[in-house]
Amino acid sequence: MTPAPGLKAISTLMMLAAVWLAVPAWASSALDVKIGAAHFPPYTVRPEQGADTGLLPQLVEALNRLQQDYRFVLVPTSIQRRFGDFQQGRTDMAIFENPEWGWQQIPHQTVDMGLEDAEVFVAKKLDGRDQRYFDDLAGKRLALFNGYHYAFAGFNSDPAYLRKTYNATLTYSHDSNLLMVQAGRADIALVTRSYLSDFLKRNPTSSSQLVPSTRIDQTYHHYALLRPEAAITGAQFADLLRQLRDNGELARIFQPYRITVAAPQD
Repeated sequence: MTPAPGLKAISTLMMLAAVWLAVPAWASSALDVKIGAAHFPPYTVRPEQGADTGLLPQLVEALNRLQQDYRFVLVPTSIQRRFGDFQQGRTDMAIFENPEWGWQQIPHQTVDMGLEDAEVFVAKKLDGRDQRYFDDLAGKRLALFNGYHYAFAGFNSDPAYLRKTYNATLTYSHDSNLLMVQAGRADIALVTRSYLSDFLKRNPTSSSQLVPSTRIDQTYHHYALLRPEAAITGAQFADLLRQLRDNGELARIFQPYRITVAAPQD
C-alpha cells in the first residue's frame, strides 16, 4: 500500500530531524584539541585577524575529515605568547615547532611530524655577486622577523642583541624584509624556503632580482608539542599524521611549498 501524501511528508521530516539531531550528538562526543596558531607564514597567516589562509588550517581540516574522535580547533596566539598559552591550558598543542626554541623547561610530549623546511639567506641579485657573499654576515644589514630564533645568532631572539650585534632591522613582515633587500635598503633577509617559494609565486618579477643562498641557516624539522593533559596523546596524534601521510594528504598540502614530507625519524 502506498502511504498517504501527508504521512509520507511527516515520515520524511522525522527522518531529516533525526539526522539533524545526530550531528550535534556526534559533535558533542568529540574531544576538543586546541592548536595554538601563531603568525608563521606560510604555515599560519595572521590568525589573530581571523584569517583562515595558510597551511595549518588545511591540516586541521584534513585531521577533522579523517576521524570523529577529536575536533581540532585553532586558537590564535603569538610567537611570544605561545609559551604562556600552552602552560596555562589555553592551547593543547604547539605545532611546526622545535623543542629547542625555548620549550626545554615546559612539560610536553614531542611528536615528529615528518615535515622539513629550511631557512635561507636572500640577497639582491647583482653582477659579480655569488654565493660567497653569504659566507660572512659582518658589516651587512640584515632584515629579520621580530621574535624568530635564528641559528646564526645562537637562537637568541632578543631584539636589542640582534640590532647591536648584526645591524638588524626587525619587522613583522617577511614581504617587507624581502622588498627591503630588493630595494637596496637591506643587504640580506632570512626566510624559509617555503615562504620564498610562495613570495616568488605572488611576485614573479622578483625572481630576477633576488637570489637565495645555498647556505642554510637552519633546517626546520617540524614537531608538534602536546600538553601532558591534552585530550590526545602523542602516540595517537602521530598515528593520525601517519594516516594523512599514507593517503597523500600531507603531500597535497605541503609539497607545493617545497616542504619535504617523509616518514618521521626514529
